Amino acid sequence: MRPSSNNTQCGFTLIEAIMVIVITGILAGMVAVFIRAPIDAYVDSARRADLTDVADTAVRRVARDIGAALPNGLRTPTGDDQCIEFIPTRTGGRYRAESDGSAGSDALDFSVADTSFNMYGPQSTVAAQQIAVRDLIAVYNLGIAGANAFVQDNTSIVTATPVWNATSQETAITIAAKQYPLASASNRFHVIPGSEPVVVYVCANVGVSAAGTGLGTLYRLVKTLPYPQTAACPAVPAGTPILATHVSACSFTYTPSVLQRNGLASIALEVREAGESVRLQHQVNVENTP
Repeated sequence: MRPSSNNTQCGFTLIEAIMVIVITGILAGMVAVFIRAPIDAYVDSARRADLTDVADTAVRRVARDIGAALPNGLRTPTGDDQCIEFIPTRTGGRYRAESDGSAGSDALDFSVADTSFNMYGPQSTVAAQQIAVRDLIAVYNLGIAGANAFVQDNTSIVTATPVWNATSQETAITIAAKQYPLASASNRFHVIPGSEPVVVYVCANVGVSAAGTGLGTLYRLVKTLPYPQTAACPAVPAGTPILATHVSACSFTYTPSVLQRNGLASIALEVREAGESVRLQHQVNVENTP
């Protein structure tokens, strides 16, 4: 006679497991239908925010640089609206116009090729605003023939570190021999940084891909003086700093000043990615009193 066994086995049958998998799949599909729209909306919103941030940062940087441009030192090529060119300034000051006869009272002489003059007051305590060797001194730039800083009519390079005179409260500035064509009515001069005498913002390869993404790039290009005006924007060499990518449209315009108003620079920039686009337009009031 065999002993009886009371062992009981518990668990899922294969059919029960298949039913659970099927039901779970149905529920997951139903949930996915409802959460897809919020997820897509979040992704689209994040993309728009990124595009807005890129465009806003680029436009503000261009506007800030234009605001510090040399008076009458801003222009666009005669036949191209994809770039804007300007001469930046580091700082400025007032030069001594007449000598008082005392030792060291060096005035800027406009009748000869002068090599030095005194600036009223000390240099700035901010290092980025201090006059340095190889900077350029510009006096009364009008942006016209004979007084055009782009072709160095009225600029001269600083050849020595400026020297402060505590007795006269003036700073001696040494420059390469230069006869400036015109004197400033307020005895003012501007300092052009030697490291970047001309800045050009250039939009290159502007367009839209089949996927709806901008193909262009906004560059910040540095050029040297003299820099005569041309009909087209300059070529962009490899390694040029990039300000914005995914550019789908871009334009720069500049209206010079007249007696009734200052100059006006207009910047229009559109960036596009995966069919989403952001377009910003900004105008900069350009004070051109030299």
